[in-house]
Amino acid sequence: MEFNNIPAIVTGGASGLGEGAARALAAAGCKVAILDLQKEQGEKVAADIGGIFLHCDVSSPDSAEAALAAAREAHGPCGIAVNCAGIGPAAKILGRNGVMPLESFSKVIEVNLIGTFNILRLVAADMAQREPNADGERGVIINTASVAAYEGQIGQAAYSASKGGVVALTIQSARELAREGIRVNTIAPGLFMTPMMSGMPQEVQDSLAATLPFPKRLGKPEEFGLMVDQMVRNPILNGETVRLDSALRMAPK
Repeated sequence: MEFNNIPAIVTGGASGLGEGAARALAAAGCKVAILDLQKEQGEKVAADIGGIFLHCDVSSPDSAEAALAAAREAHGPCGIAVNCAGIGPAAKILGRNGVMPLESFSKVIEVNLIGTFNILRLVAADMAQREPNADGERGVIINTASVAAYEGQIGQAAYSASKGGVVALTIQSARELAREGIRVNTIAPGLFMTPMMSGMPQEVQDSLAATLPFPKRLGKPEEFGLMVDQMVRNPILNGETVRLDSALRMAPK
């Protein structure tokens, strides 16, 4: 798909991987709408890239529908969507203080998996209304999973389950939406320099980087954005989950 003047939305685009995706899409010529809960930071990034910020709770049908409607009014029907919004609290299934509260597990599933599907279903309806290109393509959806979908560490039961669901959704939704000319892919990042990571002590960052085969450094948000760019550009990349992890295979803890 071509980028020039294509309406794009990025959930979680106010920081981290989402910001990297938003900046990459804007640099390629897209009209970008950032959907996030972080108003101040989201507005700052949107102003910097010439886009717009829209407050959105991806797990809420009403909030997501309102944000998509506002993006549609500002830029037109969505042609590219990148789902980066997510949370990752750690909790053991059976910890020192007892079992994990069920609501803690449910909250992560609600945001990471249901939130991803919520946006996917809404942008698919937008994309289906767009004029197809020469290949019959109308839109591209890119979701964000994690290497934890494959090698969940101790304390990542909810996070791993949510990201495993995103991986499973990829090929299913790509097959179902193929008739509309909509491609669906997923990126499964490893260790990246996100705001959460940058807040850790340098020795912790160095220790984590040392576990990476090559390159032995944390990934950069702009490198996540580069993968988003490539997934949009390559017309036959569909239904695929790509690990972006420097060949990392996570240890139990």
